[in-house]
Amino acid sequence: MDNGLMIEVESLTKRYPGRTAVADVSFQVGAGEIVGLLGPNGAGKSTIMRVLSCFMPATSGTVRVAGFDVFSQADEVRRRIGYMPENNPLHRDMRVKEYLKFRASLKGLSRSDRNERVDIVMDQCGLTDVRHRIIGHLSKGYQQRVGLADALVHEPQLIILDEPTIGLDPNQIRSVRQLIKSLAGHHTVLISTHILHEVDMTCSRVLILDKGRILAHDTPDNLRQLMSEGGQIIAEIAAPQPDLRACWESLAEVEHFDLSAAEGEYIRCALTARPGFDLRPQIFSLVTERGWKLRELTRSRHSLEDIFVRVTRADKEEEL
Repeated sequence: MDNGLMIEVESLTKRYPGRTAVADVSFQVGAGEIVGLLGPNGAGKSTIMRVLSCFMPATSGTVRVAGFDVFSQADEVRRRIGYMPENNPLHRDMRVKEYLKFRASLKGLSRSDRNERVDIVMDQCGLTDVRHRIIGHLSKGYQQRVGLADALVHEPQLIILDEPTIGLDPNQIRSVRQLIKSLAGHHTVLISTHILHEVDMTCSRVLILDKGRILAHDTPDNLRQLMSEGGQIIAEIAAPQPDLRACWESLAEVEHFDLSAAEGEYIRCALTARPGFDLRPQIFSLVTERGWKLRELTRSRHSLEDIFVRVTRADKEEEL
């Protein structure tokens, strides 16, 4: 029965002698989403992807892709997955089109279907101009595109990409990122990465992993909003500094403040609110009542790096 979910992971655990790579992990991914698995090396990202791809059995737990169990219905799962591992095992002595036709045939496409699909994915991945080039002679960026085309050639419902931009230069990263974003809606995409900016720019949701456990799971914007409760407000106001200091000292909602000179007659006020309070309406009303000039009033925006550091630090503190 179609419940709108592409990935269902329940209590997944993978143990090796002497260590646990993944510990009781549960999450779901809806059809058409782009979701990022974010974590440092050794967090368990690649292990989860290998289990999802039927490359590796789990120690315990349940994993389903498009409603099929990866353990008991592996053949059905493989038909629905396109997987690009971190170290992409391309045949570098083959030409691009030749290689993609070979891979399409291995994935069960008929002769007529594979010719059509190879042309489509070469166009989709920007490979048409290099279709007769030997893969080993291509740049790292183009080789990554070949890997993506390989993952797409049989029109899988789920595309799994393990560190898809590792080793690429900024222009190549931008190109691959745009290609991945274009897949949303038509395919479900699960990306593993340790690059914070990559998830922020590409994914609609993020799962932060560390030591085989999920520490946070939400959209990047929602994670920032949760962290911004009681966060810092920046206001630049043209007013006497003693008057500003007296105002902030008298406001019970202000937990901490710092004043510094800005350009011209303005004072930069960095205000930390107590949890649950948004100071901006009060600041605006106060400035209006006193006839002061207001040049800036913003809430500081946490980066995904801030979120990652906070949740992993909290996890380490719990262990102490």
